[in-house]
Amino acid sequence: MSSLFRNPLQTFLAGLLALLPLALTVAAVIWVGSLVHTLVGPGSSMGQLLVSIGLAFAMDEAGAYFLGFLVVILCIFVFGVLVQSGMKSRLQAMGDRVFRKVPFIGSLYDLSHRFISIFDRQEGKDIKNMSPVWCFFGGHGGTAVLALMPSDELVELNGRSYRAILVPTAPIPFGGGLLFVPAEWVLPAAFGVEAFTSVYVSMGVTAPHFARTRRDAESPEAFQGRVGGDH
Repeated sequence: MSSLFRNPLQTFLAGLLALLPLALTVAAVIWVGSLVHTLVGPGSSMGQLLVSIGLAFAMDEAGAYFLGFLVVILCIFVFGVLVQSGMKSRLQAMGDRVFRKVPFIGSLYDLSHRFISIFDRQEGKDIKNMSPVWCFFGGHGGTAVLALMPSDELVELNGRSYRAILVPTAPIPFGGGLLFVPAEWVLPAAFGVEAFTSVYVSMGVTAPHFARTRRDAESPEAFQGRVGGDH
């Protein structure tokens, strides 16, 4: 206990660093709440629009604002149902025809579309469709790298068969390098994408629980034939 008072600055910094994540989280929540209130609160232009919508169903302003908000949410939900039913491509094509050709507005539309597409990526689904594999650089017995194989299709380069693999550099959000390696360097991993993600998120700590190749159960030649090595 006495050592805590010998270096008060270090003790203070330890407490500050422990509280900093919580303080930043609270500050971010307050800032977002304030921003939302400014943009769509009862006193904002959007809030007055919601009140005018709700006045058709309620007399007092508070009730009208609440009902107007519910009406807008319901409309967005119905629009989402239409998008999920297959109208997304049609709506996007219509928006492209209407807005992209208009000077300045077309640039704003394109910029907003690119920004929204960041959040609309089907990254999780894409990763689940990939196969975890071991890539032995230099051939079997060389350096082993845990990677994802996006497709079973082979790529022919200079008369030799290669496979495309993704070597992650960051699991969340997923990103990494796309490499084309000789097909015989690649062997399937004996686990799924969830375990693959666990290994990378834990920085290899969980690897001993999953790191087993299928070399004993399946030879490299059999693997190449099973996933299209004879193409």
